[in-house]
Amino acid sequence: MREDKPLTASTLPSLTLVLASPRGFCAGVDRAIQIVERALEKHGSPVYVRHEIVHNRFVVESLEAKGAIFVKELDEVPDDRPVVFSAHGVPKSVPKAAKARDLYFLDATCPLVSKVHREVEHHQESGRTVVLIGHAGHPEVIGTMGQVPQGSVVLVETVEDVAKLSFSTDDHLAYATQTTLSVDEVTDIIAALKSRYPAIQGPKKEDICYATTNRQLAVKTLAAQVDRMIVIGAPNSSNSVRLVETAKLHGCQEARLYPRASEIEWGWLAGASRLGISAGASAPEVLVDELIDACRDRFTITVEEIRVIEENIHFNIPKSLAS
Repeated sequence: MREDKPLTASTLPSLTLVLASPRGFCAGVDRAIQIVERALEKHGSPVYVRHEIVHNRFVVESLEAKGAIFVKELDEVPDDRPVVFSAHGVPKSVPKAAKARDLYFLDATCPLVSKVHREVEHHQESGRTVVLIGHAGHPEVIGTMGQVPQGSVVLVETVEDVAKLSFSTDDHLAYATQTTLSVDEVTDIIAALKSRYPAIQGPKKEDICYATTNRQLAVKTLAAQVDRMIVIGAPNSSNSVRLVETAKLHGCQEARLYPRASEIEWGWLAGASRLGISAGASAPEVLVDELIDACRDRFTITVEEIRVIEENIHFNIPKSLAS
């Protein structure tokens, strides 16, 4: 009986890994994680965090190992411990409830999400109804709609939803967007809004965050140059899911989202010669390194990187934690 020879470095199939850059952590995610870590250093454990600080289980479990406790609502937080609000933002009712209990809280909301909050508040105070482009049930959408009285914001998810709106052209309207959406998708929805409501007001600067835009641009650039694409990110991470959609729209139909290398179906890569790799804004670089190492065990790899833009954005942590 013939015995198959084990694969050696010389007999492993070849695979070129093409890394998208920028990828992974954005400034808002980095700031949120720092806030939890600094709070643990300053106040000891446990520090409570309302909801996932960012949408990534690896990050959440790493912080749990350091003493963070993640809860769904404030009633799970003891009166004498700090609580951190997630990077996605929270409705105004949450800090109001924390103040009513005299809880010490730290707000890790991404400053770019806070910018959208202030826009929505300004429009509501100016007598405009806001059409929010976003995904129903996403924490960022819940937080944004919770900045103003109920009924002040109407959510649309698609161009078809715009066609169903019952406003007249005389109504005072404005629009805002969730920060982690597909640039292409939002462009179509905004165009539909402006077509139906020419007087609708928008933000002075687009709401989709720089990191979402840059990561999608990098994936667009890679998509036509690879025959497979892996995006490292959580299935509940909006910006990560949008990266997979972007790859498929721009030349790489064989694109998949995986939280970690251990979950990859390696048979899917059979016959591939060029694998594009990106990571959502809440996925740490260590998970990309893990994927590269896993590929190295199975292929003779060559690593390339395509950089489309340099990022130098930094957000400061609260002064109470800076010292």
